[in-house]
Amino acid sequence: MREAIRLAERAVRTGTGGPFGAVVVLRGKIIGRGQNRVLADNDPTAHAEVNAIRAACKRLRRFCLDDCELYTSCEPCPMCLAAIQWARLRRVHYAATRHDAARAGFDDARFYREMTVPMRQTLRAESLPTFVAWEQKTDKTPY
Repeated sequence: MREAIRLAERAVRTGTGGPFGAVVVLRGKIIGRGQNRVLADNDPTAHAEVNAIRAACKRLRRFCLDDCELYTSCEPCPMCLAAIQWARLRRVHYAATRHDAARAGFDDARFYREMTVPMRQTLRAESLPTFVAWEQKTDKTPY
C-alpha cells in the first residue's frame, strides 16, 4: 500500500494527474505499477488502477489476474471497478475513500449513482457477422 501511496504522491508532484497510485501484487511481489496520468496523456481512462493492471498483464503476458491483488491509494471509481472485474483480480485493498476524494474535488458520486449515457442502436445487422465469426473460430481464446 505504501508504494501505491508513493505513486500517488509522485503523480501530484510531477503534475501527470490526480493523487492516485496503484500496484498489482502476485505472491507478495509487485508486478505492475500505475499512477494517474489523465493530464499527462490527455486520456480520461489513464487512472492508476487501469495503468497498474495494464503493466501487470504486459509483464505476465496474460489478461487474467485472478491470482493477484490490487493495492490502490483510493477507493476505485466505477470505471476502475469494471477494469478490476474484467481482469478478475482476487481482492482490492484501498486507503482513502471516495468521500475523501470528493472533498479534494474528485466527486465521482454521480458515476456511482447512475451509469447512464444516452445510447442508440444502429447497424446491428452489419455487426452480427463478426460475432458469428467469433463463435465459429476454433482457435479463439475465451475471456
